[in-house]
Amino acid sequence: MQTVWWLWPLVALCSGDQFRGEAEKIMRATPVIDGHNDLPWQLLTMFNNQLQEKAADLTSLAQTHTNIPKLRAGFVGAQFWSAYTPCDTQNKDAVRRILEQIDVIHRMCQMYPETFVCVTNSTGIRQAFQEGRVASLIGVEGGHSIDSSLGVLRALYHLGMRYLTLTHSCNTPWADNWLVDTGEDQAQSQGLSDFGQSVVREMNRLGVLIDLAHVSVATMKAALRLSKAPVIFSHSSAYSLCRHRRNVPDDVLQLVNQTGSLVMVNFYNDYVSCQKQATLSQVADHLDYIKKVAGAGAVGFGGDYDGVSRLPSGLEDVSKYPDLVAELLRRRWTEAEVRGVLADNLLRVFEAVEQVRTVAAVSAFPAGTKAGSTPVSFPR
Repeated sequence: MQTVWWLWPLVALCSGDQFRGEAEKIMRATPVIDGHNDLPWQLLTMFNNQLQEKAADLTSLAQTHTNIPKLRAGFVGAQFWSAYTPCDTQNKDAVRRILEQIDVIHRMCQMYPETFVCVTNSTGIRQAFQEGRVASLIGVEGGHSIDSSLGVLRALYHLGMRYLTLTHSCNTPWADNWLVDTGEDQAQSQGLSDFGQSVVREMNRLGVLIDLAHVSVATMKAALRLSKAPVIFSHSSAYSLCRHRRNVPDDVLQLVNQTGSLVMVNFYNDYVSCQKQATLSQVADHLDYIKKVAGAGAVGFGGDYDGVSRLPSGLEDVSKYPDLVAELLRRRWTEAEVRGVLADNLLRVFEAVEQVRTVAAVSAFPAGTKAGSTPVSFPR
């Protein structure tokens, strides 16, 4: 029996509704954990961090990719907010500037307690899911923000930092950035210097996620091999699909697989299609590819909303996550794989980082020694 031609759009629409409905059902129980959002930078550039200005109201803010209604529509249940200061603050006022950005994230939680709750561990994320609030975590974007000081690293941890991107688009004195691989910067540390290795070890000890977005391939490999805990790429995509040096090459994806690490796919058009235009389907291609090379447990979302100027058609703001999840279901991702990319993969990595921290804490105080009775020597 021949199907009438005009029925095909109706069939496609019904199929699309089916996948969208299934996506929303899954996301009500397992909401999105997104690895990177630059709304705090927008609050600085647009309002000088004056959150009480009427125009800065996050319930109605319209000119950004992110606001409270959009987060709700996108089923975003946890967000790593980027605390960022540009590379030109290095060796100047980077520490002060990063403290101000951490402050604005805390003030977001204080001003909108019905929506945001600032958390610092995996248990806090799960609790926020149950409460229907957005677990808000702090990711410091750029190792220049610690001013080559483990003391500053520890202080930022105490203020809530739970990942540190080892570089931004500039070398630090102890780690090389991605522009080394383009030839625009010269390698200084050949990946990680001795001090850079100390930073990685101290992050392991503290329980801070090591973020390898923005670093050189040599830095990626050095950190993956040194870290005792899995690492993340908070907002990077697959180099084989878009040959941009901000993306992750296949040999590094193999190390991601071997270490139980995580690549949270970036939505910036330039990293998705290597062109000014991109589509939701092309983002799904990156998710498919990383799943194929590194495994289903290695994939997450790191949209880079409010940090980029061009976004794919169909992923224009944070409300569009259900459409991307529907596309994965259309591509026959299992429900378990979808829950992984939404939240479970990041929670697994975070819990592994916390376990490494716990082991380090126990080893600092041998059996029979009371905590505090023997001084612990911290690296300087």
